[in-house]
Amino acid sequence: MQTKYKSEDEEHKKKVEAKNALENYAYNMRNTIRDDKIGEKLPAADKKKIENSVEEAIQWLDGAGGEAGGSAGMDDDEAPPSTGGAGPKIEEVD
Repeated sequence: MQTKYKSEDEEHKKKVEAKNALENYAYNMRNTIRDDKIGEKLPAADKKKIENSVEEAIQWLDGAGGEAGGSAGMDDDEAPPSTGGAGPKIEEVD
């Protein structure tokens, strides 16, 4: 019985860690593109794409997707929105 709970705890821990990692990435990316030194180097269209994707991810985290461990947690079939690799990498802007 105890191993059942241990595996459930491990699964929940992984979901929470994944949610936290995505949340940290999203907020760091938002702060980075809002930084004048970096934001002004981005083409307006790319900056808008990044801002939209980041805001979608944050909204997803705040909504049902943010309930790590809940029925709408970070399941494989319910991933956060993605840019699909669109836009420049932040390293390209430097």
